[in-house]
Amino acid sequence: MFTVCKPVSKLAKAAAALATAALLAACDPGGLGGGPSIDTSDPVPVALLVPRGSGQAGDAALAQSLENAARLAMSDLPNVKVDLRVYDTAGNAGTASTVAQQAVADGAKIIIGPVYAQAANAAGLAVLNKNVNVLSFSNNTSIAGGNVFVLGPTFQNTANRLVNYSAAKGKTGTVIVYSNDAAGQLGQSAIASALGSSPVNNAGTVSYDRSQQGVITAVPTIKATVDSSGADSVFLTATTAGALPLLTQLLPEAGVSSATTQFIGLTRWDIPPQTLELPGVQGGWFALPDPAKAQSYRQRYNATYGEAPHPISGLAYDGIAAIGALVAQGKSNALTGAALTQSAGFQGVGGIFRLRPNGTNERGLAVATIQNKQVVVIDPAPQSFAGAGF
Repeated sequence: MFTVCKPVSKLAKAAAALATAALLAACDPGGLGGGPSIDTSDPVPVALLVPRGSGQAGDAALAQSLENAARLAMSDLPNVKVDLRVYDTAGNAGTASTVAQQAVADGAKIIIGPVYAQAANAAGLAVLNKNVNVLSFSNNTSIAGGNVFVLGPTFQNTANRLVNYSAAKGKTGTVIVYSNDAAGQLGQSAIASALGSSPVNNAGTVSYDRSQQGVITAVPTIKATVDSSGADSVFLTATTAGALPLLTQLLPEAGVSSATTQFIGLTRWDIPPQTLELPGVQGGWFALPDPAKAQSYRQRYNATYGEAPHPISGLAYDGIAAIGALVAQGKSNALTGAALTQSAGFQGVGGIFRLRPNGTNERGLAVATIQNKQVVVIDPAPQSFAGAGF
């Protein structure tokens, strides 16, 4: 999935760019809000909760990659010292609750992690009365709020970006096509919400069972909905591991041509790379983090650790970058909810991001298409939130 490492001598520019990641906090965070008071002249105690010890395949490697990314971010912080303490959650809620309490007893002023939603929720509840915020690696917005923030990319953020782009390109109506499992239903809800505050009309929704026959059965309904509504786009929640290959093959065969009906994807159509080979995805739109910044991070990580980073490891870098940016302002309220949700946001490994008062996040995404089996950015990621259409 990732490029092999480049010679270290070629990484100076990438390293310099990442070194500025902790410097984007630009405005006064305002009132104290919920969170501890800190002494910014001392190293800031930060707890990192990782899923090591779960016994599940891949969790140990994920835990190490998250820790590596956090330490990489620490090395890029100018004039800010972080005292990082790592705690293993074993990937479960009970252990996450216990170690979160232990971390705060050990002096942690903020927690980054855990990965899994139930564990993150448990960690947040465990330290709620300790006035400590949790920057979780989850993308499950149902746990967001109070002292828990989600750093993971959300369906709503992606849907908003793509619907706004569709409107800017003159699209008038879209049919939402979604799988009737939990992920598909959440995706459908996010797209419908984005359309609700957009000039692009919600031209109908079509669900399908996650099976080959389920997709085959749904195709005539999708075709009829497009025809009857006059929709000029179809927004798919499908993944490559799910129905995307079949839908993008069968819809054109049924007369829903990508030449006249824009295909839009809620998921990354460049992962895995083999997706780019599919004839049906050519010309489709999807969103992704700023490719240049994401590539710089992968190269920097590779050069430092001699291997590719885990796909979500950058969230640990982002957490440390945000903390460093706020602490660098020298204010005792740097880790309060009000400070964490400052509107200027932060620079992360995939571009700009900011935390919202409701615990969710916004990320500056690029819009891309696939041409001749290659990813082509057609609308670059914004470089700041001011005037970026957010």
